[in-house]
Amino acid sequence: MVLADLGKRINNAVNSALSNSQDDYTTTVDVMLKNIVTALLESDVNIKLVFALRNNIRKTLLESKSRSVNSAQTKKLIQKTVFDELCHLVDGETQPYVPKKRKQNVVMFVGLQGSGKTTSCTKLAVYYSKRGFKTGLVCADTFRAGAFDQLKQNAIKARIPFYGSYTETNPVKVAQEGVAKFKKEKFEVIIVDTSGRHRQEEELFQEMVEISQVVKPNQTIMVLDASIGQAAEQQSKAFKDSSDFGAIILTKMDGHAKGGGAISAVAATKTPIIFIGTGEHVHDFEKFSPKSFVSKLLGIGDIESLLEHFQTVSNKEDTKATMENIQQGKFTLLDFQKQMQTIMKMGPLSNIANMIPGMGNMLNQVSEEETTKRMKKMVFVMDSMTKQELESDGRIFIDQPGRIVRVARGSGTSALEVEMILMQQQMMARMAQSTKGGQRGPGGMPGMPGMPGMPQMPGMPQISPSMMQQAQQKLRQNPGMMKNMMNMFNGAGGSGGGMPNMDEMMKMMQDPQMQQMAQQFGMGM
Repeated sequence: MVLADLGKRINNAVNSALSNSQDDYTTTVDVMLKNIVTALLESDVNIKLVFALRNNIRKTLLESKSRSVNSAQTKKLIQKTVFDELCHLVDGETQPYVPKKRKQNVVMFVGLQGSGKTTSCTKLAVYYSKRGFKTGLVCADTFRAGAFDQLKQNAIKARIPFYGSYTETNPVKVAQEGVAKFKKEKFEVIIVDTSGRHRQEEELFQEMVEISQVVKPNQTIMVLDASIGQAAEQQSKAFKDSSDFGAIILTKMDGHAKGGGAISAVAATKTPIIFIGTGEHVHDFEKFSPKSFVSKLLGIGDIESLLEHFQTVSNKEDTKATMENIQQGKFTLLDFQKQMQTIMKMGPLSNIANMIPGMGNMLNQVSEEETTKRMKKMVFVMDSMTKQELESDGRIFIDQPGRIVRVARGSGTSALEVEMILMQQQMMARMAQSTKGGQRGPGGMPGMPGMPGMPQMPGMPQISPSMMQQAQQKLRQNPGMMKNMMNMFNGAGGSGGGMPNMDEMMKMMQDPQMQQMAQQFGMGM
């Protein structure tokens, strides 16, 4: 996300202030604010909003300084004040409509052409469907060629019921018929997509009003492209004059530096932002919360959103089975495979990393494309394993090395690549063993079902490519080293494991690259 650059600059400004012991307090605050103001202005945040934020932070910090007893309190004060004011900057301070179960909620979408409105309709439908709502889509966009085809394709892929017409050209009639059909069938959330329009198209605005009068929406949502920056305020006000909407969805937040400007501009209209689109995938759709947004922006993480996102894409039965294994101190290759599949469903890994404290910059070590490629290969290799192998703890491969060769041939990979996957699974198994009895594994996150040791996520670049290559070379030179390392993993977890060859173990322990790799796995070598 390009917004990460803004977060990095604000973080650098705050950290410089926290570590500055040479200048007096007022000078330190002013220098910090100058850097924050510059970063916000370059992200297209409105100048009036920026200087209001600057004045509020400065006033709070200078007035509260006298009450700070020591430097630790002063540092906390600076961090909290900057965080609170950034939250205020993007907070519309208005509560949006929330659909209710066992009630028919009609949601109407409006927006400019090309804003991502039709895709957002499907994303919202999937969001509510995953939460147990009976959801349907109505395509009342008869103006744009291919609009119904797009919605139909999205709906079929997402398995959402839909309504539209290739022959009826009156959008008011299509909307009325679609909503009536879904209401008759007791649907709980009915989403109506309308034609995209521009401010100068009075005829289309009138059509939007007529559709609203017919379907009587409980909520009207405007979709805005975040790339327009602070111009979002003018656009939202123009629409508000014609059709009073109660919430906004901002799209394309993954590719533009002006996203912060768009959010702050919309917040200034006191209209709540309810979701932000962060990519093309149906799950690249995040519920917006000022605190969560600023937390991710500053690299603090947003565990609550991560949990919600994981629960949305995960299979409940698989998660339950994995949790039962973890509670018993087990973590099978099948658990490992299911975890990889769930992680890949969660969308771009950069989005996941931004939700985890301290992980926002981890993907800089390895490209996101390379990391995703590795994870897909891991799942592909495990597809070549038998049911017995997948349901095992991995030791079956050490006891019967021929299985490694068979899996490698079946997946079109090398025996070494299979061995590296087994090593990662053993690392996760060790974490699962440490969670038994309610303990948290190293880097683990309590309350994250089926995902022990999230910051040590397999496929994520905890181990640099150069380190991995060096380790692979060592394993090629000495095939027996693989078995010894697996024994170390298993023994470290407290379940025993065979006694490795001591001569080979001593050689391995003396090797700097293998020592560093073992430390990355959480083992003290």
